[in-house]
Amino acid sequence: MTTPVLPPEGGGSAAQRADSGEFPTRASLRRAEAAAAGAASGRRGSSAAPAARRVLRSELIARRAAEHHASATAAAVPAARSRLSVRRSVVSVTVMTVTAGLFGTVALPAFALDQDEPATSEAAAAAATDARVAGGQTLAVDAAATGADATRADWSATSQATLDAAAAATALAAQQEADRASAAAAAATSSSASAGTAGSVGTSSRSMATEAIASSGSTGQAAVYQAALQYVGTPYVFGGATPAGFDCSGFIMYVYAKFGVSLPHSVPRQGALGTTISAAEARPGDVVVFNDGSHDGFYAGNGMILDAPKPGGFVSVRPLWTSAVHYVRYAV
Repeated sequence: MTTPVLPPEGGGSAAQRADSGEFPTRASLRRAEAAAAGAASGRRGSSAAPAARRVLRSELIARRAAEHHASATAAAVPAARSRLSVRRSVVSVTVMTVTAGLFGTVALPAFALDQDEPATSEAAAAAATDARVAGGQTLAVDAAATGADATRADWSATSQATLDAAAAATALAAQQEADRASAAAAAATSSSASAGTAGSVGTSSRSMATEAIASSGSTGQAAVYQAALQYVGTPYVFGGATPAGFDCSGFIMYVYAKFGVSLPHSVPRQGALGTTISAAEARPGDVVVFNDGSHDGFYAGNGMILDAPKPGGFVSVRPLWTSAVHYVRYAV
């Protein structure tokens, strides 16, 4: 005889209910056990009732395990969330603390400095003002000074054109002196006489002057030239017009004064006086004037000149180094 198995509460087999996720309640289990017991009382010896009870217990155990797992899972999620929230809070507090420290380190000293700076600047300005007042100078002008005459009279400032002309004349004179030095060196090389000292220069000059006078017929200029030869070896002195020292125009002026001819101490003005003659007519004792007005001297004949050359030099006879000259004769 087959023992009927009660269908699970809710319809369907136990396997179907297990697959669908449904589990029997305690009330349904008790009803099922009661039904199974009633059926078992009428059918002694049947083995179907113990099998039904085992199935029901298995379902109950599975349901309880599922409920316990669900409870454990639900409790674990808030705990994890709580730990994450705690960590985030700790990080936020740390970041805020570090930020506040950095702000305090940078901003507070600058703020304190800005507060002190105006006072410091004002104090420094006040101290500087006091120092100026204490070290200030006062000026007292006598009342009588206001009536003094401050006119320039006849004096005037030197113009730039005059200064430029003087500089150009100086440069030209330097160039001419260099040319003279070159010509003197060439003459010294070709001459057998030594011109290293003032005495030797005088001896050589006098011998050349004797030859020039012998070849000329002008006794007046020859006398002037002979007088000029007495000062060979005299040192050059700028502005000099005495045997202590001559410059070029001072030498001419001094010698001709001995013969009653009064000449100015100026090359251009000396060249403007007297009679201009040609180079062929020139005799020793006539005056050689450079066309640019920078120099003059006595003509010594044979293309030579007797002059006071330059600072550091001596009155001597030497070759005439340029043709840019003209000749002037004074009545003696």
